[in-house]
Amino acid sequence: MNSTKPMEAPGPLKFGSVLGLCAPSAHFDTEKLNMGIHVLKNLGFEIKVPEEIFKKKRYLAGNDMVRANVINQLFSDPDIDGIICARGGFGAMRILEHLNWNIIKQNPKPFIGFSDNTAILLSIIDKTGGLVIHGPNVVSFASASQQTIDSFYNTLMGSFDKIEVINGQVIKSGKCTGVLKGGNIATISHLLGTRFQPDFKNSVLFLEDIGEPAYKIDRMLTQMKMAGLFNAIKGVITGIFKNCDNDDYIEEILSEIFEEYNIPVLSGFDSGHGKVNLSLRMGVDIKMDTKPAVIQWI
Repeated sequence: MNSTKPMEAPGPLKFGSVLGLCAPSAHFDTEKLNMGIHVLKNLGFEIKVPEEIFKKKRYLAGNDMVRANVINQLFSDPDIDGIICARGGFGAMRILEHLNWNIIKQNPKPFIGFSDNTAILLSIIDKTGGLVIHGPNVVSFASASQQTIDSFYNTLMGSFDKIEVINGQVIKSGKCTGVLKGGNIATISHLLGTRFQPDFKNSVLFLEDIGEPAYKIDRMLTQMKMAGLFNAIKGVITGIFKNCDNDDYIEEILSEIFEEYNIPVLSGFDSGHGKVNLSLRMGVDIKMDTKPAVIQWI
C-alpha cells in the first residue's frame, strides 16, 4: 500500500448537507451560537450540535480531551459532511496533540473556522492534505454581513473561485501560483518550534490579526522570517488588521519584511476579523496577480 497517496479531496456540499459543530477553543455565548445556527439552517444546512461543546473549563469549552474528541468523532461520523468551529479565541493549540490524524485523513470533509482555529486549519493541511476553509465561526454569523454569508455559502457549494481585492494596496507587484495557506499571525507565531510548525514552502501566504499593535505584528513577522518560514513562499496577501494600534504602519512593515523576496505582496483583502470575512479554500492552488488585484482558485 502506498502510504504517501494524497488524501482525496471532498466535493462541494449541497442543500441539506450536515454541518457538525465543534468548539476547539474558548467557551462561547450560547445566544450568539443559536443565532449563528439559525443563519446556517436558513442557508439549507442541517446542523448537528454535540452536547459536549457546552462544557466549560476556565475560559475553554471543556477540557482538552473533550474538545479534541468532538472533532475526532465528527470526522469519523459518516453522516457529517462538514465541520465548523463554534468560535475562536484561545485554546485550539492545546488539542493538537489529541487529534486523531489518521481518522481525519481517512474521512475527508471540509473543516471551517478562523482566528485561533488557524492552528487546526494549518495542521490539517500539513498532516493530511485535507481541505480547510478559512471562514466564519458559528457565532460570527450572529452579526455577519450578507457578503460574508454569501461568500461562505458559495465557497461550500463550490461556486466561488475568484475574488477581486477591491480596496487592496500593492506592496510588491507581480503574479504567482501556489498553495493558499495561512491565517492568524499570532497563532502562527506560537506554532514556531513545535512539531506543528506550518510548512509554507510553495505557498501563497495569507495573514491577518486582531488587537495586536503594529510593533507586535512587526515582531511576530520578524520571528517567522528568522525561523525561515518565508524562504520558499510564492506570494503574500494580507487581510484585515482590526483594532491594531498604528495600523497605518503595517504596510510599511510588510514592505520591509518581504523586501528581500522576489514575490508579489498585496494587502487589504476582506478576510479575517473585519465586518466582511470572505471565505477562503486553503490547501489548494491559487493564482495571484497584483495588477488586476485578483486571486483565483485553479
